[in-house]
Amino acid sequence: MNRIAVVPGSFDPVTLGHLDVIERAARLWDEVHVVVVHNPDKSALLPIAQRVALLEKSIEEAGIVGSIVVASWSMGLLVDYCTDVGANVLVKGIRSQVDVAYETPMAIVNRHLADVETVFLLPNPANAHVSSSLVRQVSALGGDVSPYVPPAVFELLSSR
Repeated sequence: MNRIAVVPGSFDPVTLGHLDVIERAARLWDEVHVVVVHNPDKSALLPIAQRVALLEKSIEEAGIVGSIVVASWSMGLLVDYCTDVGANVLVKGIRSQVDVAYETPMAIVNRHLADVETVFLLPNPANAHVSSSLVRQVSALGGDVSPYVPPAVFELLSSR
């Protein structure tokens, strides 16, 4: 029986912190689904299809090994995706107490709705301050985001 985990996020854009979580999840589970989810509360910089493509390219370029599926999900509950693929674990990277406070109620509801557990992975200290929103803001103001994002994302953001 394969142990399947889902790593969800907006990935707008994918950062080195995201790749760190994906790589560690790939070492812990037999199969990892990295799922770009639509968040109606956020204004997206990149369309979902482009985020999926950037994730695939970034995972490949980073040399992350394992059985990794990159997908998107915008209809229904994330736990419905988990049920569809046979996953019983969501993996979330958390950077601070703010993330814990935000993610805890969702983790409890996901467990209640579909018996899907949530596992929190702490960040690599080098990436603990990095978020997609910070990357978007720094990039929009002409700052160098190369220390925070994979090469494919840096190339894309530099060309805008």
